[in-house]
Parts: sequence; structure tokens; C-alpha cells
Amino acid sequence: MKLVTTQEMRALERAAVDTGETWAGLMEQAGWGVAQVALGRLRRGGRALILVGPGNNGGDGLVVARHLHDAGHPTQLYLWNRPAEPSDANRQRCRTRNIPELSAGDDPDRAGLRSALGEASLVVDALLGAGITRPVTGELAAIVAEVGAAQAMRGAEIVTLAIDLPTGVDSDSGAIAGAAMSADLTVATGVIKRGTLLHPGRAAAGAIALADIGIPSQNLEACMSEILTAEYARTLLPARPADAHKGDFGKALIVAGSLHYPGAAALACAAAGRVGAGLVTLAAGRTVLGATGRGPEVTLLPLSEGEWGAVGPAAAEEIGKALEGYKALLIGPGLGTADPTKEFVRRVFGLEQPKSRARVGFHSSPSAEKPAESDKALDLPPTVIDADGLNLLAAIEDWPEHLPHGRFIFTPHPGEMRRLLKLDELPADLVACAVDAAQAWGQVVVLKGATTVVANPDGRSLVHDGANPALATAGTGDVLAGAITGLLAQGVAPFDAAALAVYLHGAAGARVRAELGDAGALASDLLPQLPQAIRALRG
Repeated sequence: MKLVTTQEMRALERAAVDTGETWAGLMEQAGWGVAQVALGRLRRGGRALILVGPGNNGGDGLVVARHLHDAGHPTQLYLWNRPAEPSDANRQRCRTRNIPELSAGDDPDRAGLRSALGEASLVVDALLGAGITRPVTGELAAIVAEVGAAQAMRGAEIVTLAIDLPTGVDSDSGAIAGAAMSADLTVATGVIKRGTLLHPGRAAAGAIALADIGIPSQNLEACMSEILTAEYARTLLPARPADAHKGDFGKALIVAGSLHYPGAAALACAAAGRVGAGLVTLAAGRTVLGATGRGPEVTLLPLSEGEWGAVGPAAAEEIGKALEGYKALLIGPGLGTADPTKEFVRRVFGLEQPKSRARVGFHSSPSAEKPAESDKALDLPPTVIDADGLNLLAAIEDWPEHLPHGRFIFTPHPGEMRRLLKLDELPADLVACAVDAAQAWGQVVVLKGATTVVANPDGRSLVHDGANPALATAGTGDVLAGAITGLLAQGVAPFDAAALAVYLHGAAGARVRAELGDAGALASDLLPQLPQAIRALRG
């Protein structure tokens, strides 16, 4: 389930033509594939209205119209900005079949469109395709509005199917400029376009299906982004031998919690255990360790406090002495941002002395100068940095230059990502944003959101299509960070651990939503569902 940008899709199509396909043949295959999906949505004798635009997307729509007509469905064309030209072979084929057509230019008050929408069971959106960046305004916006009004009036009586992506949705970023069509179903031709998985475009796309157009599988291998599916996640599950003991599943050390946020530590620790870590230790200030709510299975490492309830600088040395035997480390959930804790983070990562070169965000060099011996960081196992760990790191100059590459997993939400990058606003293309950051920093990046992106420094990315309002509640990010750490402790590689944890977190959230609904779920409700999600994934 690869994902492509507009540029990548065009390259794939050119490669197919170079190896013997024709542009007309690719369009025929695309239209045929979409038509087969459409036929599955049309009741017997149902009427189809095809909205046809000026480009290749409109050409695909004409092929769909022909196949629906030939299958016995009354079909009508509504053409916007598509002049009648003898070279438009697919339109000529529709005319040969006497498929009725109406041009938007001949329907200034859109009465004809409203009439057709009132009779249609299926509306096919083939107005604008991939690569269109101009806002949807004027006459086209009015057409989109008429479809929306028909959808509101007729409800389930009318199904709207978009070819490749709904009109108005940016094919790379999912951004919407002006109006946008709201589809019940989007059928991607050849490969799914990335923008259909990124909000707000994701909400406009509805369900997503794929129509094969014959692109060779070997050509897709160069595409570095794909959907995080159950099939993919299943390959990442660590083994659980029957004769294993707790030592086989690793030890996780979690540095988390403060006087105001003791629950974050409890959630992260529980999540690490729920995904299978053999032993979980909570390292926190002595004041925090006195708080209740922590599972009895969690062992404790008291840390020195710089002020009441806040981990202090001396705790870095205590962490260093305790690390032996731990396979994974998490720093950040509920840690707070007090000055002593910031100094603790500096010492853990060897960032005590400012460097002469000031580079941040994407501008940092991948070949950072080696830190002086006095600044040397602790010898850390694979480490997850989350929440306040990220906020504290973002406040330190030059941090990207001095963290050893390939050792860390960053798990920012958009606000934390902005702080790390020193940006007022993130780019619209969140996949590219996460990939660029992972490559610049040399670390795995999990950019959390309604659609979550997992990016690797080698350019690979996974997109998790798991929007779930039940997860929009405090503490769910702490659960995800703990789950990643628990998988790292079991020896799962950083990119794989992040991907598997994102999938399991989403699957657990889906189970909670099915039981409790969209509102009222708590982060702690995810915890018992994590092992259930693992069991379901194993089959």
C-alpha cells in the first residue's frame, strides 16, 4: 500500500510508457478499474452522473461513463471547462453511445445540474485531479456547492465517488484551498495519493479504494512512503517463545513524572508493560514516587530533585549508574520544564556547554563535530524522547548537532514539532516535514496527529490512517511513548518499534471507541486493550 506524491506518480506513469504502455492505455485501465468499484455501489438500473473536468482526471471520468453505460446504467455527463475537440477520443466514444451531456457553460443557473443530481444514485467527481494547486472558486466552487446541497438533501440515496482525490484537495499535503468536494469514496488510480490521508483532505476523501492500472511492482519499490497496515505491523511483532522468562523481554527505564503530572509516568510505565517488556522501572523524583496510581509491577529508581517534585541535575549521574542492563529508555512524559530539569536534560545528552556554531531544525549538519570529553553524553540505550523531554530539548541551542545519530525516537505532536524546528507553522505536507526532520536530525520521528507519520533517517515513512476522536484526551501520548519503549526493550529496531507501537496504539483506540464511543474515553482505557490488539494482530 504505497503512497506517492504527484511528482512520483508522474514518474511512475512515464516509466510505464517507456516500457511499452501508452497514455491512452493507462487511462483506459484507470477508468475501467474505477468503473468496477462504481458498479459495486450502484443498485440495478441506478443512474450515474459524471462530473468531467479538463484534464486527465476528466478523461478517466469519460472512460468510467462509457463502462457504466455499457453495463446498463443510465449515465449523464456534466462537463466543466472541457472544450469539444476531435482529439478527445474518450468523449467521442461517449457521443457514439449517445450518452447525454451538458456543459456548465450552457447551464449558467445550474438548473440542469440540480435536476441531474436529483435523479442520480451515483455522482463521479472527475473534475480536478492530482497536481492542481489553484483554489477552487467561481463556477467550479458553485458546482461543488450544488453537489454538497444534494448530498445534504438526499443523504444515503446518493453516493459521491472521487477519482484519485476529491476536487479541491491538494494531492501531496491534503490541504484545501477554497471549496472541496466531500466524497463518500475515493478510488485511487495506480497508487494512493498522499494527500488523501492527510487532514483536512482525509475527511473529504471518505473511504479509500485502489484501482490497479498495471504499474509493475518493481517500479513501486523506489516509493519511500506507504500506509501502515495490519499486514505490515504483523511482521514487526517480537517473538514470545513458550520457554521464555522476563529477562528475554528486556528492561525499560522510564524517566517521567513531576509533582503536577504523576499520572503521565504511570501511563507510560503501564503501556511499556502491556506491550510485553519484561521489567519496567520508573525513575523520578522522590516526591513523585510517593504519589499513588502506579502499578505494583513497576520497580522504582529515586532521583535527586532540584526543587520540590522536579528532577534535578544530580539525577543525570544517578541515571548513568543505573543504566546497565536496560535495553530501552524513555525521557519526558510529565517531566515538567523547571530549570533544574532542563539542566538534567543537558547533562544526560551532553549538552552542557554551548557550541560555536548555531544551527537548528532542518539546517543542522548531519556531520556534527564531536563534543568535548567534558560534555560527553551518557552511553544511552535506544531512547524515546517525548513531551517535556522534547520541550526541554527545543530550548537548548545546537542540540541536533550533538545527539548521536540513530539512537533516538522523537514523538512530537505538531506544537512540539514547531518548537523543535523553530517554526511558527508547520509545512502543509506533514509527511515531507517528518521525513526532512528525521534525515536532518538522524533520528526516527513520530509526528503525532489524526494521521500519524513515522519517518526514518533513510527517507522511509509510514502513514497511519487512524483518526479517532476517542483518543483526543490527555495522556494518550504518554501511552504511545511507553508502548514504543516497551517494544524497544524487547529488541525491536527503533523504526520498527515506533511503527508497531503506533499501529497497536491505534488498534487499541479503535477497540475503546467501539466500546465507549467518541467521547468519555480515558487514556488508561487503552492499557488493557494493548495486549488484546497484539493478540488480534497475531491472529
